[in-house]
Amino acid sequence: MEPEIRILADAAAIAQRAAQEFVQAATRAVHERNAFQVALAGGSTPKVLYNLLVSDPALRSQVPWDKIQVFFGDERHVGPGHPDSNFRMATETMLSKVPLRANQVTRIKGEYPDAEQATREYEEAIASHFKLKAGELPRFDLLLVGMGNEGHTLSLFPGTKALHADGRIAVRNWVGKLYADRITLTAPAACAAAEILFLVTGADKALALKGVLEGPYEPEQLPAQLLRPKNGKLLWLVDTAAGGMLSRGIRE
Repeated sequence: MEPEIRILADAAAIAQRAAQEFVQAATRAVHERNAFQVALAGGSTPKVLYNLLVSDPALRSQVPWDKIQVFFGDERHVGPGHPDSNFRMATETMLSKVPLRANQVTRIKGEYPDAEQATREYEEAIASHFKLKAGELPRFDLLLVGMGNEGHTLSLFPGTKALHADGRIAVRNWVGKLYADRITLTAPAACAAAEILFLVTGADKALALKGVLEGPYEPEQLPAQLLRPKNGKLLWLVDTAAGGMLSRGIRE
């Protein structure tokens, strides 16, 4: 399916549009299955979105908080209290401010010394929740992702082993340039989602974004190209700075 590309003014406009998308995806999922399964992202733009979902009374009232199951697209190899933790950011900005039970949030246990153990536990938790048989992939209703200025998404970095992790839901990925392990959903697991929503801001992303959306298919160099849902929607929300070099996209 061809991606839908929307070029908006700034991070605030992206958050507003993303919030509408979040509410629509949640409403649809609850109507169909009485549950909304979302995988959250880290980063500055999702942070604005999470703040908006809890601070805007109209939006907050439309989210079926009691039906949500929260997962994470990736995590750093740090504990839940660490400043770099995606879980910590999501908790401080949104999860702690809404009526969620502990069993509605499945986090990646980045505090384990062995990142592989954290990965296996996360895979098992996902398989259990989605009642997956061997070889099956979860179908998240919504997967939020960003993109780095070299074209990475989730913790799928250029030239890393995670780009070839077929058959896995999540993997430990050693990222040499960061001298760190990351735990990340695999591209096949991401592509099984009903909707993938990219949130991209900043002029430093412009060249990579043009490469991902308009250049040749080279996912070893630009892993964000791997995220193409097999049977779902792909929406890119980018600001004017990030989308400045694009020759296509709807300017809102």
